[in-house]
Amino acid sequence: MIIIKEATFIKSAQTMDQVLADDRSEVAFIGRSNVGKSSLINALTNRKGLAKSSSTPGKTRLINFFDIKFKKDEEDFNARLVDLPGFGYARVSKSMKHEWQRNLTQFIKERASIRLFVHLVDSRHPDLEIDKEVSSYIHEICRPDQKILVLFTKADKLKQKDISVLKKIYPNCMMVSSSNGKGIQKAIDSIFYSLFGFNDG
Repeated sequence: MIIIKEATFIKSAQTMDQVLADDRSEVAFIGRSNVGKSSLINALTNRKGLAKSSSTPGKTRLINFFDIKFKKDEEDFNARLVDLPGFGYARVSKSMKHEWQRNLTQFIKERASIRLFVHLVDSRHPDLEIDKEVSSYIHEICRPDQKILVLFTKADKLKQKDISVLKKIYPNCMMVSSSNGKGIQKAIDSIFYSLFGFNDG
């Protein structure tokens, strides 16, 4: 069994000159505001207050860095989680939003240590245009040494018929719930294998 045995908040960065050095493999979490990024990071690391969520969707405009340590078969593996600002709901001026988006896209494109993009999509609203745009953008800039994992959040909110519909549209979709733990272990495994190149299983 693979676990995240340690998780520590390191720092927040608002501009590119504040980010950490590219010194370990990184997992970048991206998703629209209110998709449940902070809750998912807390569930993956089993640390309730590690990632702080804002009561106002879109308010968080910082890139947050968390150093983590996986444990597999008595061996430790170091990595880093990067919580990127949510998009979509921000009630800020156009100039501030432009600057924010510019920093974010610059970080995503230029960050050499990102090995995995985790795109979070609300399972109740899987076909929003903003998620399609983000998906297209990530695939456009994704390097050969990077992978993309799509996680459908808030799966506990779905009825069985909704789950069936989602699986029909996305046959291999991975659904997770921070509330009841659904899919959390599978997500940890997928992140680990994507980062470190093991054969799954």
